Amino acid sequence: MASQSANVWVLLGLGIAGILLLTRKLKHTVRQDLGAFIQKLQLLPPPQPAPPKAPHPLTALTFALSDLFDIEGHVSTFGHPDWARTHEAASSTSPVVSALVEGGATCLGTTLVDDLAYGISGENKHYGTPTNPSVPARVPGGSSSGAAVAVAANFVDFSLGIDTVGGVRVPAGFCGILGFRPSYGAVPHVGIIPISTSLDTIGLFAKDPHILCRVGHVLLQAPFVTHRNPRQIVVADDCFQHLNVPLERSLQVVIKATEKLFGRQVLKHINLEDYISAKVPSLKEHSNQNTNGELKSSSLKLLANIAQFLQRHEFKLKHDEWTNTVNPDLHPAVSAQLHGKFEVSDAEIEKSKSVRSDMRAALNMLLKDDGILVIPTVADPPPKLGGKEIQSEDYQSRAFRLLSIASLSGCCQVTIPLGFYDKCPVSVSLIARHGNDLFLLETLETMYTTLQEQADVASKAKSSRNVVSKEESAEIAKEKGNQAYKDKQWQKAIGFYSEAIKLSGNNATYYSNRAQAYLEHGSYLQAEADCTKAINLDKKNVKAYFRRGTAREMLGYYKDAIDDFKYALVLEPTNKRAAAAAERLRKLFQ
Repeated sequence: MASQSANVWVLLGLGIAGILLLTRKLKHTVRQDLGAFIQKLQLLPPPQPAPPKAPHPLTALTFALSDLFDIEGHVSTFGHPDWARTHEAASSTSPVVSALVEGGATCLGTTLVDDLAYGISGENKHYGTPTNPSVPARVPGGSSSGAAVAVAANFVDFSLGIDTVGGVRVPAGFCGILGFRPSYGAVPHVGIIPISTSLDTIGLFAKDPHILCRVGHVLLQAPFVTHRNPRQIVVADDCFQHLNVPLERSLQVVIKATEKLFGRQVLKHINLEDYISAKVPSLKEHSNQNTNGELKSSSLKLLANIAQFLQRHEFKLKHDEWTNTVNPDLHPAVSAQLHGKFEVSDAEIEKSKSVRSDMRAALNMLLKDDGILVIPTVADPPPKLGGKEIQSEDYQSRAFRLLSIASLSGCCQVTIPLGFYDKCPVSVSLIARHGNDLFLLETLETMYTTLQEQADVASKAKSSRNVVSKEESAEIAKEKGNQAYKDKQWQKAIGFYSEAIKLSGNNATYYSNRAQAYLEHGSYLQAEADCTKAINLDKKNVKAYFRRGTAREMLGYYKDAIDDFKYALVLEPTNKRAAAAAERLRKLFQ
């Protein structure tokens, strides 16, 4: 608090030149973190409870949050310096943030959003655009751009954002990570700057589905329940027809994973536009409005228009007085929405509310308690930085047709990465009925590894035209395994190392690496067997001896474990870990 007070006095004492210098310094600091963070801070969890009580559910996890959540003593920027300049510090912390901290997680800072959290590009000319770690030459997606980048770059384990009409789902898709939009109202909105009160949801980013589920349970304030598999996977075939990614790299990946996990009988194919047209009668009230020469019967286009209409109307209700008074300099795409002429009648508002109610009923009837709807997250790859593609009416229309499905129905949706196509991230989304958030998260956990495996198979099949030796392919698989291991995705790492072994079965490193992943996974017999194979291939593989010793210790083969640790020391006398392990066991069995 003392340093904050000092900063205030410094700012008051500086002239315009001093403020400019401070701004330059801020931008330089932000870019060291790929532009993700606005402010670094620490909100520390309480001490762990004494045994036998269980530790906090989010122990050892770190997170960041978009800069529109209240933090006591902190002034949110809301993506614009004029907002920070004209608002006071929050008097209390958002209950959602407090719940995560009390749950054992540590908050490391606040992250950038689009101007007033209104866009979907993630570009911000005031604070700089965060760099998309997956494809740096392209936009990270918004509005919660910084929160997505912080996770994608491994700065934090998870992060919070706001999803109104895609604010979490778009950056998750563009950055190649998981993004979860809970059911509308499932997570309280208290302590955030509102964008559109009837559409806003507090969403989550993570790389690991297990972390997403752990945090999801805390946010939803729901206990773990008996796991159940989906009885029906409903594929919206028409939504994939105009996708800028081949079906074998998107839809077919989901279909093959579904067949492998649950059987072909659970798959159902529908035309979602036709279903919505038939089951959302209130849309007929809007169908007389021609949409720039497009078919009047396009139900998804009408949904997109209604979602954008509601967002704009409710934003202006909350913030019009401020924008008219301050007249902030805004990104062109945001400015066009907020500064243009906009007249709203009570009848239009009531029609839109009717569509929202009918949409929820229609999707709840389609999915029931055990169904999942499959759609693309976005229709197009992330546009290039600085381009105007994302501002075009065609691009936004294609995006919002898909994004408005969950936004207007209030259903929960999770974005799942499926690797890369043409050097850009690919993703699909799963939707469950309103209130079925835990079921959706369970389904994600069940399907995630198989989806990644099928995506990897599809990627390799596509690239098989290129002549690549088995050895080169094995090395590629090994590197993917190494990355998965660094990301603490043990099962995924095991899969990649297994692929490397299939391609080149005489490489001791591949077996030794897989053994390490097996150790982390708790599969000690498999780890021991892999280490033995590695040692047979390479008698001087120190890591294999040490890892086999560790596996044997966990299995209770203490004498054999001591022998392995000692042999590792013979090969590498300076290996402190092996020395410590051997000494520990020696003392136990003296």
